[in-house]
Amino acid sequence: MAEVAFLGLGVMGYPMAGHLKGRGDCDVVVYNRTAARAQKWVAEHGGVAAPTPREAARGRAIVFACVGNDDDLRAVTLGPDGAFAGMAKGAVFVDHTTASADVARELAREAEKRGLGFVDAPVSGGQAGAENGALTVMCGGDEATFAMVEPAIAAYARACKLMGPVGSGQLAKMVNQICIAGLVQGLAEGLHFAQRAGLDAELVVDVIAKGAAQSWQMDNRHKTMIAGKFDFGFAVDWMRKDLAICLDEARRNGAHLPVAALVDQFYSDVQAMGGRRWDTSSLIARLQK
Repeated sequence: MAEVAFLGLGVMGYPMAGHLKGRGDCDVVVYNRTAARAQKWVAEHGGVAAPTPREAARGRAIVFACVGNDDDLRAVTLGPDGAFAGMAKGAVFVDHTTASADVARELAREAEKRGLGFVDAPVSGGQAGAENGALTVMCGGDEATFAMVEPAIAAYARACKLMGPVGSGQLAKMVNQICIAGLVQGLAEGLHFAQRAGLDAELVVDVIAKGAAQSWQMDNRHKTMIAGKFDFGFAVDWMRKDLAICLDEARRNGAHLPVAALVDQFYSDVQAMGGRRWDTSSLIARLQK
């Protein structure tokens, strides 16, 4: 039986950890900053809740994490109560947080000093993907370490790929977010145009979704965008965090991201409208105000 720990039981981590426990071949210890949520998870799934990341990681072969940002990630890994302090040599830390490539490399260096493996493994697919066990996972690390953790990741992933050395998973996730930003803005403008032109937007989508304009965003978000419902999915605050990471990396590598930078400012407008926790498809609300 695989002995694993999962740190961070937010909207993504909670069901991901549940899929690991549900496989039947994983003994799972969980940690969450808000202890009551960890206790709720244990009541629902079994397993054990630990008071600190260090205690959760003690004796575990694989330690997974899915937290908010670079600083949250450092908080659960480093220091006397961090996971690294509790892990034995040969154990592997898998980070599902969408964070910077820099922090992935920083933590990988620290893990190596301690004889630990490290894989950066951000995910795509949103809350629904996590709940349905159908996430896409982009990984960075060496092939041997990746091979050790891939079977466990399969508990909640429909696709899992090694993209290159440590940091490559985070860079691939940045590509994902850059593409999504442009797609959602384009869809928002198209639907807004259809409505202002007096067209039946649903009928228009039914036609164009069978052609070159089709996308996951169109298939899964057009109905709620037309209805003006944004109380689900990936929050605007988190998208702005991710785009800030993308834009910062672009400044270093010389990539030009004019559309991503513009859409980031559009999301700032949505935040000012009170939409910090709205789904990212709420870009259409800015056009209709």
